[in-house]
Amino acid sequence: MKKLDQVNSTCVPLPIEDVDTDQIIPARFLKATTKEGFGDNLFRDWRYEKDDSPKEDFVLNNAIYSGTILVAGRNFGCGSSREHAAWALGDYGFQVVVSSFFADIFKGNAMNNGILPITVTQEFLDEIFRAIEADPEAKLSVSLTKQSIAIEGSDAKQSFEIDPYKKMCLLNGYDDIDYLISIKDQIEAHEVAQP
Repeated sequence: MKKLDQVNSTCVPLPIEDVDTDQIIPARFLKATTKEGFGDNLFRDWRYEKDDSPKEDFVLNNAIYSGTILVAGRNFGCGSSREHAAWALGDYGFQVVVSSFFADIFKGNAMNNGILPITVTQEFLDEIFRAIEADPEAKLSVSLTKQSIAIEGSDAKQSFEIDPYKKMCLLNGYDDIDYLISIKDQIEAHEVAQP
């Protein structure tokens, strides 16, 4: 995984509530065994017609919106526990997803795959959506170290919570195996010290 700390980016707004993992990546695309290529089918049924032509009214097909931050409605990532949803978001290029509520399993899968899910208040989420609507070039500034998110060019700022272990892993670009390898010497010393 890549290290993640400071992200300053324009945003892709998706003000839809209760987005489930089947909407993020439909089940028919779960046959692959590697993470590559899932971004092509991110939000597939919302993004494309049955003949594979892009739906003009879907945000990912709107050239005025871009960036590495997805701003989503409440209860993002509900439904099944498929890790492929995080794979699709990451493969598309998103580093951060902002919402007022995440399904727990999705949140864990996102962090395990190098994506930072940031939970903000509904009021702050609404403020972000308003800023993007007023100016599609509006940027968010995210600091994982400081655990803060701000709308650039304004006083709007909020702190967010994150599990300390997951924070350390994201900052260092570790998955769980990378973390264990990073403390290999400590593990070996502990084993030697055991009777």
